[in-house]
Amino acid sequence: MADATEEIGKSLSQKIGIFLGPVLFLLVILFVDLEPGKPIVTRMAAVAVLMAVWWITDAIPLFATALLPLMLYPLLGILSTKATAPIYVNSTIFLFMGGFIIALTMEKWKLHKRIALHIIRTIGSGPSRIVLGFMVAAAFLSMWISNTATAIMMLPIGMAIISQMETEFGREETHKLSLGLLLGIAYACSVGGMATLVGTPPNLAFARIFSITFPTAKPIAFGSWFFLALPLSVVFLVIIWWFLTKILYRVPAHVTIDQSIVEKEYKALGPMSYEERIVLVIFALTAVLWVFRKDLVLGFVSIPGWSNLIPYPKLIDDGTVALFMAMLMFFIPTRSLGADSPTLMGGEDVVDKMPWGIVILFGGGFAMAKGFQTTGLATLIGENFAGIGQLHPIVMVFIICFTMTFLTEVTSNTATTQMILPILASVGVQNQLNPLLLMIPATLSASCAFMMPIATPPNAIVFGSGRIKIADMAKTGILINIIGIILITLLYFVGPAIFDIDPNVFPEWAKQMGTAK
Repeated sequence: MADATEEIGKSLSQKIGIFLGPVLFLLVILFVDLEPGKPIVTRMAAVAVLMAVWWITDAIPLFATALLPLMLYPLLGILSTKATAPIYVNSTIFLFMGGFIIALTMEKWKLHKRIALHIIRTIGSGPSRIVLGFMVAAAFLSMWISNTATAIMMLPIGMAIISQMETEFGREETHKLSLGLLLGIAYACSVGGMATLVGTPPNLAFARIFSITFPTAKPIAFGSWFFLALPLSVVFLVIIWWFLTKILYRVPAHVTIDQSIVEKEYKALGPMSYEERIVLVIFALTAVLWVFRKDLVLGFVSIPGWSNLIPYPKLIDDGTVALFMAMLMFFIPTRSLGADSPTLMGGEDVVDKMPWGIVILFGGGFAMAKGFQTTGLATLIGENFAGIGQLHPIVMVFIICFTMTFLTEVTSNTATTQMILPILASVGVQNQLNPLLLMIPATLSASCAFMMPIATPPNAIVFGSGRIKIADMAKTGILINIIGIILITLLYFVGPAIFDIDPNVFPEWAKQMGTAK
């Protein structure tokens, strides 16, 4: 009954959104004048309202809404189709595609499962340590491959353990273990994705929107993000594990886990194949090249980047690395007799499994950011929010984290990030505050929706196990949400050292917002 109700509710919200979006679009166009003498600002606002309503209500597929700028910008005099189309294809898109091809190759040869089981059997023994093993494995994999794919892979392994425990001790006795393990998997997928630029779509969206909005600023490098977000992810993961296993769902002492299930799964994989070894080497090398591409200034020490050794270091970015390493998958031959392609990765695998909808969704967000910048709407919004500059920056950060965290419980985190970041950039400029101090916390908070099954695919996947009620996820998730808000807010005291930010100095690149061509 609950599933049916949710389906009906979703259908109703879609119908409302399809009607409400165009109505609000026309009302803004006909009756609103945001900046007298400059109607293009109002027209851009109308497009943003339409896209926001359709994204929030999921009225039509998210990627379809993302295509609206290609049609509406020329009709409303914002940008030509010729100028808008290239925004949809850029280095960030190819960073995503390259990373995804590497992830697909890992999945194809089951390397991701071997890594997960190895981590679990190394860490786990008692119930709480088994949960920690699952969470570490899920978080690590989610740093590099899709959160959804990680959750799908981890769930059957977790369910095998839960089923064995239920057979031995009964469902009631193992209920807390089930909740802790399943929620741990879901939450770890989201927390792990925060750690790298390729770990979750909002991170990549932030990197690209920042470069569009502030073209004279240094681009966001993989290594800089990694050294900021990885410690956050580790601390957050440990706190979540502690609350799940020691406070909320403490397993009775007599309920012990038979680790032979994990050993059996691991032994079933057999010895590591030639293909797995090659993919592992490429995967590890890709991570190293990403992290150490540019000089890493960590406040107390500076690590030179390897790109300084090549003739044109400024022309190399993380997308270059991703594509180069991904291309190797199409050249290195396989040795397995049953392989479905002569090389590690076949063309059909990519065509069939690449999430093209997400690629287009990225483009739509980038186009919206460019429209905000080109028309001056972002500046206007920033001016209207100038009053919050009277608040201490850490209070502003807390409000942003709180808003983003709970907003993404009911909206797409990628779409929400792409709508909010251009506005925050302008708010920072108008208040003479480094925009990164607002944009980075907002991006991280977009991955902290832990309350609702619909909030993230990992939440939905573990909810589908039938062992978790919405009330269980909600009451646990709201606590984890609040912890995430506090942790990300506290980055205000650490982040500036990683990104070389002086909170008391307004950077030159922010003064030139959108002026470079």
